[in-house]
Amino acid sequence: MTLYIRFAAHLDAALDALVASGDLPSGLERRAVTVEPPRDTTHGDLATNAAMVLAKPAGTNPRALAEKIAAELEKLDEVSAVSVAGPGFINLTLTDATWRGELAAIETAGDQYGRSTGGAGVTVNIEYVSANPTGPMHMGHCRGAVVGDALASLLEAVGHTVIREYYVNDAGGQVDTLARSVHLRYREALGETIEIPEGLYPGDYLVPVGEKLAAEHGDKFVTAPEADWLILFRKEAVAAMLVMIRADLALLGIHHDLFSSEAELQAAGKPEEAEAWLREHDLVYDGVLEAPKGETPEDWEPVELPLFRSSKFGDDQDRPIKKSNGSWTYFGADMAYHFQKAQNADQLIDIWGADHAGTVKRIVAAVAALTESKTRFDVKLVQMVRLLRNGEPVKMSKRSGNFVTLADVVSEVGKDVVRFTMLTRKADAQMDFDFAKVVEASKDNPVFYVQYAHARVASLHRRAAEAGIAPIAADLSLLDTVELGLVKLAAQFPRVVESAATNREPHRIAFYLYDLAAEFHAWWNMGNDDPSRRFLLADQPELTAARLFLADAIGQVIRNGLAIMGVEAVQELN
Repeated sequence: MTLYIRFAAHLDAALDALVASGDLPSGLERRAVTVEPPRDTTHGDLATNAAMVLAKPAGTNPRALAEKIAAELEKLDEVSAVSVAGPGFINLTLTDATWRGELAAIETAGDQYGRSTGGAGVTVNIEYVSANPTGPMHMGHCRGAVVGDALASLLEAVGHTVIREYYVNDAGGQVDTLARSVHLRYREALGETIEIPEGLYPGDYLVPVGEKLAAEHGDKFVTAPEADWLILFRKEAVAAMLVMIRADLALLGIHHDLFSSEAELQAAGKPEEAEAWLREHDLVYDGVLEAPKGETPEDWEPVELPLFRSSKFGDDQDRPIKKSNGSWTYFGADMAYHFQKAQNADQLIDIWGADHAGTVKRIVAAVAALTESKTRFDVKLVQMVRLLRNGEPVKMSKRSGNFVTLADVVSEVGKDVVRFTMLTRKADAQMDFDFAKVVEASKDNPVFYVQYAHARVASLHRRAAEAGIAPIAADLSLLDTVELGLVKLAAQFPRVVESAATNREPHRIAFYLYDLAAEFHAWWNMGNDDPSRRFLLADQPELTAARLFLADAIGQVIRNGLAIMGVEAVQELN
């Protein structure tokens, strides 16, 4: 049990004691009660808002309640001082022995430090990437891919069973366009000189697909009507693109558990099943949409359509699930897809590009309706990445063939640099990916700064061996207040993991690791000014052993955080 979880339990026990003594009513809701570091470290090591949260429902004064809670917490051997601040905040200062115990706990837990089982028994489906199967992955897909994959790992770290899913949009007009583009490459493979008209996909990545079809079918489809070859070419092209997409994602260490086909979903009648369920619950009706706001187009005319009562669940208006020609709207098919996902998971998460923000309300409404509001559903919006080369934004367009592929970027700067960089800002914040800055050896580059801290830790044992310092058992009582300050930050890692998972924000891990690395570098640099602060002191083997133990624990926490991010910790920097 990590320190913050343990003190949350201590606080619960203190509140239970006040209930037993009659100083606090039973049955009060405690979910808003927290135990966390105080904003001002001079106030102590831990702080709780228990009295502030519980005083009003208990019908008492918060400061008076705080004094009673403080009296219970003062009984703990791990606590050296308790104080009540302001209207009723409680601050605790822990004994040095408590922090040394947490340091030992980090070493004992190893790669499990920070992991927990709070999410056990809850399955989360996270759908991410889901790019149209019309070409290789480019940097427009990269950020959502990394955010989704890191979030999946984060949820697993707190005990959830996670399903990583990719939705293959293989039922829309874009895959017909892909098939027609491949047909041109097929004719080219048979010796014909072709020109790719505007509106088709011109990328050379389709050449091998055309060559394969030419080898298998000869000139059978050269002059054949489109109806004879469209389905076949579409199927072959999509399959080839998915092979390419999987390979591209693997370069980032991303592997999905499930690829779900929109075409198969529709062929299996899933949209009809969803519509039937909604009609049975009076959530779909046949009606006419209001005319568009502003000037009404000349060709607009009222048409009766099946409408989902989206407005009942917070959307701006009810939404059509079918078009006037009877085919499914994108929303109608997407609704059925989420209905299917919810049957195999307790919670759903979608990672979407920010350009889809306008459709969030309707899909949230649909999931609330289809699951009777029993399924937690989060849509995380990810802003595009502005890729800079020679100071100029690089345009990305599959249709023009002028885009920077994910494979190109990983080849140039490496998987770990790409993954870490994509998590250095909140997902919904704009991001620039500068090829020079992401490999820069400076404090301003979080990738380097965190990896450098781990490399420094790894170097210590090599340097100790070179200096002839033999390893001995560590006496942690030799660590002073300055050194224990580093333990206090390391001890926050489990709660950072928990809060990041609860809020679906994997960037919190990157932010925390940067702060931990900064503290470690500051500690390291003390030795430059004060030789007694150095890690390796040949004439003080006991103190050296204690400091190496502490450094190893910091290295362990950094490795554990990087592992959640899908980044490998380096042993040395070139």
